[in-house]
This record gives sequence, structure tokens and C-alpha cells, in this order.
Amino acid sequence: MEYKDYYETLGVKREATEAEIKSAYRKLARKYHPDVNKTKEAEKKFKEINEAYEVLGDKEKRQRYDSLGANWQGGADFTPPPGFENFSFNFNNAGGTQGFSSFDGMGGFSDFFSSLFGDMMSGQRTAGSRRKKSGFTGFEGMGMNFGHNESASRASQKQDDDNLDSTKTVNVTAKDLFSDNPIKVTFKEMEKCKVCPPNGGYCSNCQGTGITSKTKTVNVKLPKGIRQGQKIRLKGEGKSDGYGNNGDLYLIININDSKYRFEGDKFVTDIEISPSEAALGVQKDIETLHGKINIKIPAGTSSGQALRLKNLGLPLKDGGYGDLNAKIKIVIPKNLSEKQKDLYRQLRDLEQL
Repeated sequence: MEYKDYYETLGVKREATEAEIKSAYRKLARKYHPDVNKTKEAEKKFKEINEAYEVLGDKEKRQRYDSLGANWQGGADFTPPPGFENFSFNFNNAGGTQGFSSFDGMGGFSDFFSSLFGDMMSGQRTAGSRRKKSGFTGFEGMGMNFGHNESASRASQKQDDDNLDSTKTVNVTAKDLFSDNPIKVTFKEMEKCKVCPPNGGYCSNCQGTGITSKTKTVNVKLPKGIRQGQKIRLKGEGKSDGYGNNGDLYLIININDSKYRFEGDKFVTDIEISPSEAALGVQKDIETLHGKINIKIPAGTSSGQALRLKNLGLPLKDGGYGDLNAKIKIVIPKNLSEKQKDLYRQLRDLEQL
């Protein structure tokens, strides 16, 4: 059979600490979780990283694995050492490992794993002897143990290694920033399952993954003066841990508007004019957030020049309004009549004199 390098699978060194292994596992599990990654490769990868964490996240299994030595290469032909072979390995044993029925549906663990740890997974260990040090339980065999049999003192406080805060990017228009009305923000959030059986076993709520995905909607009133890239904090609207603790939600503002944009700290809109209007000057009606206005574009205006429209921009933090910069964009007509072409030729000839 093929030797599996579990350290390589999780991307950690052989001397990695328990915390480093746990951190690496969590990042990979979230990246390849079926609720997040829908590719075929993701399911295989998800299985591999959970098998690796089942070994490296358990002190006893890790010691047994390390006893094989560090000279094996991933993919090399492997024969179990004497005393390791022919172990019973049944995921669905009523007295055995909890939370494995759904993982068994993914193909179970590899023959390599079975040859080394079958005796440890065959029902000889009770639920009370399963590890709890990782900080979550109920999906223990896959290293994503999201149950609730923590001690009372632990359950009453937010776990140190769980960050319940959540950060999302929200697209807003200039009109959203201008208005006093709240905007509705809808997003998906992944959380630990809150109803996993306390003693492990298959959970129909999360299909045994230990993670649930839900759609959440919040109403947000944008503060006056908020700008591109800035954050809004919504207290208590982040993730929850099932113990009454809630994180905060941070919304990063991204201005996505077809008509308005920011160039540095300047609020800008484009004004299209023809070459003749640029040369001779023109009166132009334009729409602003404050309504329609008429502006005078001076003769000889070049493309890229900006006219400052005072107090016609976005609300300011301390009251009042900023400016709007009307940036001139000279547009060349595409479908010219013969008469227009003739006039342009005459103009060209005059310019060459």
C-alpha cells in the first residue's frame, strides 16, 4: 500500500506543535469544505486532511505514526510493521468512533490508516476516552468536533481559540451613501453546528460535517462620511458559539457605482461632450445626487479636466456636503454623415496651415 505523509498533507513540519497542527487543519478544512468548495478535487482533499488530522491531532496516534520513522516518502510502497496488520476497522460499530457514518460514505479512511490504527478505532474506546483537548467535540474522528460536552466553566465563556468575529465586503452605491435610509445586506455565514449530539454520533442538521451554512440579512445605516475601504462594526452580529457568545460583524465598504467613483479623496462623475462642444464651450444639464443642474463648460476645455461643483457631493461626517468633480470626457462621434466628415476634413486642413 502507499505510505501517506500526514505532515505534508497538512503543510506542517514534523516537529510542529499541537496548536500549529490544529491551526493548519482548520484553515484547510474551511478551504475544502463541501459547503464552500464544490470541485471534485475538494472532496478528496477534504477527506485527506481529515485523515491526517485524525492522526496528528491525537497524541497516541501521532506517537504510533512517528514510530515508523521520518524516512518514508509520500507515495512509497509501504508494508505495515509486525503487529500492525489485520486490525478490525468498522466505522458503523455502535460502540465505536462517533460521527463517522457520513465520512464512511465518502469512502472512509485509507488502507494505510486502517493498517496502523484499526485497533484504536474498532469500538474498544468509549466516548469518555475520546480526546476533548482540541476544544470541540461531536465530530471527533474528522478533527472537526463541534459538540457541546465541554465543562461548565468552559461552556460559560468564549473559547480563546475561536474567533467569532466575521468580516464581509459590502457593495454600495453613491445613492446608498447619500441616503438616510438603511441598506439591506445579505450574506452567507458558516458556523459550528449547535445541535450536534453531545456524545457524538451522526447529526442530521449538519450531515455530520460539524458546520452549518446559513443566509443572514442585516439592516445597516451607513454613517455619514463613510468612504471606500472603511469598516463598519455591527456589535453582536457575527458568529455565535452556542454558549450565548456572539462575535461582531465588520462590513468593508466597496463603492460599486456605474456613474460615480472615488479618485483618491475626490468624488468624481464623467461628463461627455463632443469635440465641437469642447472647442466652442457649451451649457450642459447633468444629474447629481442633489438633482439636475445646468453647468457651463468653457471653450477650449480638454478631455480629463474637472469642474468642481461645490457642495454637490456626498454627506460629510461633521455635516454638510463635499464637492463633486465633473470630469470632462470628449467623445468622438462614430457614425458621421458625409457632411460632418467634410467639415472635419476642412477643419483638419485649416489646422495644418
